[in-house]
Amino acid sequence: MKFTLAATFAIAAAIPAMAQEAARPNILLVLLDDAGFMDFGAYGGDAATPNIDALADRGAMFSRFYMSPQCGPSRAMLMTGRDNHEVGLGSIPETLSPDMRQYPGYSMRWEDGLPTIASRLNEEGYQTFISGKWGIGDIGQNLPHRFGFDRSFVIDATGGSNYDHTPYVPLYNTTNWYEDGKPTTLPEGFYSSEGIVDRMINYLDEADPQKPFFSFLSFQAIHIPIQVAPEYRDRYAGRFDEGWEAMRKQRLERAVDLGLVPESTELAPLPASSRDWKNLSPADQSYWARSMQVNAGMLEAADHHLGRLLAHLEAQGQLDNTLVIVTSDNGPESSGIGNAPGAEGVFQRWWMRQTGWNQDFETLGERNTMTFIGEEWASVSAAPFALFKFTATEGGLRVPLVIAGPDLPQTGILDGRAHVTDLVPTMLDIAGLDPVAPDIRGRSLLPMLSGARAAVYGDDEAVGFEVSGNAALYRGNWKISRIPTPLGDGKWHMYDLATDPGETTDLASARPELFQDMQNEYLSYADEVGVVPVPADYNPFKQIKKNVVSKMAREHWPGLLVAGLVLLTILFFSFRWVGRRLRP
Repeated sequence: MKFTLAATFAIAAAIPAMAQEAARPNILLVLLDDAGFMDFGAYGGDAATPNIDALADRGAMFSRFYMSPQCGPSRAMLMTGRDNHEVGLGSIPETLSPDMRQYPGYSMRWEDGLPTIASRLNEEGYQTFISGKWGIGDIGQNLPHRFGFDRSFVIDATGGSNYDHTPYVPLYNTTNWYEDGKPTTLPEGFYSSEGIVDRMINYLDEADPQKPFFSFLSFQAIHIPIQVAPEYRDRYAGRFDEGWEAMRKQRLERAVDLGLVPESTELAPLPASSRDWKNLSPADQSYWARSMQVNAGMLEAADHHLGRLLAHLEAQGQLDNTLVIVTSDNGPESSGIGNAPGAEGVFQRWWMRQTGWNQDFETLGERNTMTFIGEEWASVSAAPFALFKFTATEGGLRVPLVIAGPDLPQTGILDGRAHVTDLVPTMLDIAGLDPVAPDIRGRSLLPMLSGARAAVYGDDEAVGFEVSGNAALYRGNWKISRIPTPLGDGKWHMYDLATDPGETTDLASARPELFQDMQNEYLSYADEVGVVPVPADYNPFKQIKKNVVSKMAREHWPGLLVAGLVLLTILFFSFRWVGRRLRP
């Protein structure tokens, strides 16, 4: 074959570009759902997570990484590097009152062209894929194919069955899955952790091996309903029989031994509504221990399927050039369906029967079982911190973060503060792109990962959060936070996280000037991003219930109207009959 001189020069010019393209790292972003700070094995958890642990061993574990306390806002920040209010996700739709939707920060809708990590990388030649949970804003309105993803297979919901389209709360009649923006149905034999990894492997097999990829693997594990095959559940038989009080203390001891928290750390009390383990009946102790077995088993299953993906990349010769990030979208879930007291519990159990859910002990965690861990075990999952998901405590905000990849040294535990908005610039930086942009709020963590710096935020630099009235502002080791009822008192408090990450000692009165200064900083943050103050009596859990009642009334008003008329008719004739009987 003969080449012209022009063709020879063209080939020579293309070689450096091809080499540069091949050298650009792939990026695999892995998001667990509702995994607490100590749930990964590397962080001292009880679940076996050997694949995540192996990444931690050869990379970095962060001890002070913060998400928001709710899934949708966390995911919005994770995708954009901006504050959740700046992109219309001031909360999740389920906790919004109708009045809040009129404000830009609570629209639950994204305009076309909103930059995401996928669109930024896509513009630079990356192939972009997502498989798993999306759950950003109103269902079907912000699907990933509109925001830079070449291929997408997603459940657009806060959660649902891991086997089919059954919803887990009465707000919805089904769970919506989409592929490349079009509604799709789940195949027979589907299980979430397995199925989303299978789809991601398919996308990667169809990809151009000469181009780098960005893959977002977003597990449903371990969001309620927690579900897993019996063999995973049964591996943890007896593991949780000591109960939540004892296991919280054990996790604190492990956290101190691992260097995740200082020796001065104390456990905050369990919520006032929590039950005492020793006061439960033997049957109830067995039931709740089994629930936590399911939780650990589901996390292990997710790690197993992540391992399949990593092994596939290794077989393709891609793993050594892949940055892997593993984290959780918020702290552990404390809520449940079916165990509420009074009329609410009666309604929940009625709805579960109508929808096909059960809570049978023998099959707990299997298909059609509504399994959850409740606030007591959630307090173990979040230990050694206070409270859990939905709250601006460390238990709701501080989550595990593991990062490993090409040319990154083994650093072990990194204590510098980091936030969800930092992951977009970090990925851009490692991809060789500019991590600084006017619309990116976070900072690249590469200086910490490379060992060049211990922190990317100075002691005087603050970062704020707000979701559904839960608010926090971090500055150095100091934190102020406000937690609405029923889990808080709606007032601001201040803590020194260097000595008290359990948030047991409020120092607001001891340092009034610092306290006021940080409150002023929070107000500036809230005004800048568009936080709408919630009413003093706002309760996100009550708002969910109101939204359920409103939804049921809209959908069933004809039946309710007929039932009401029948009841009035019965009462009318009953009173007439009684009246006749009482006449002299």
